[in-house]
Amino acid sequence: MAYLTQIAEITDYLFLCSATAITRQRLSLLGITHIINCTLDVPNLNVSGIQSTQIHVDDHPQAQLYLHFDRVADEISTIASRGGKVIVHCVAGVSRSATLCIVHLMKYHRMTLAKAHDYVAKRRSVIRPNNGFWRQLIDYERKLYGRNSVHLVNSNVGLVPNLYTDKARHTVSVPSTSYSRAYGRAFNSRPRYSY
Repeated sequence: MAYLTQIAEITDYLFLCSATAITRQRLSLLGITHIINCTLDVPNLNVSGIQSTQIHVDDHPQAQLYLHFDRVADEISTIASRGGKVIVHCVAGVSRSATLCIVHLMKYHRMTLAKAHDYVAKRRSVIRPNNGFWRQLIDYERKLYGRNSVHLVNSNVGLVPNLYTDKARHTVSVPSTSYSRAYGRAFNSRPRYSY
C-alpha cells in the first residue's frame, strides 16, 4: 500500500494524497500554502503559514460531496491565482479528494469528466471515486457542458463508469468461450440511461 505515502502532483499548484502522506517536511518541500481535508475524523494538521479547510464528508455513495464542488474548485483556483499551492487529501487519497481534484480540472481547465479522470489517474493510478460521487460528477459535467462523456453502465460487479468497462475490455483476455458468453454482455454493454 505504498500509495498511502505518495503525493501526486496533479498540476504545478494542485497535489493529491492520503492523510498519512502529509508531513510538515513534505509540505515545506512542496511549498504547500493550503490543505483541503475531505474527511470526517482526521484533524487538520496545524502548521504555521499553512491554511486548512475541512470538508466534512463521508466516503459513502449517499454523501453529498457535490454541495462542495464549486466552493472547493473556486478556492483552489483563487489560491493558485495568488501563487499558492494546495494539497487535497482524504483518508486514502482515492475517492473524496480525487473527486474534488477532478471537479477543479473540469471547471477551470475545461476538461470533460472522462479527460479529467484520466488526467488525475495518470498521476495517481489508485483513484476510484465511489458510485455516488460518480453520479454527482456526471450531473456536474452535464451542468457545465450540457452533455456527458461518462455514463454508469451495468457490469458483472454492478453499476460502474463506462471508463472502467472500456479499459477492462482492452486489458482482459478472455480465457474461454463460456466465459465470453457469460460475461461478454457486461463488457460490451451500452449505457441504458445517462445522468
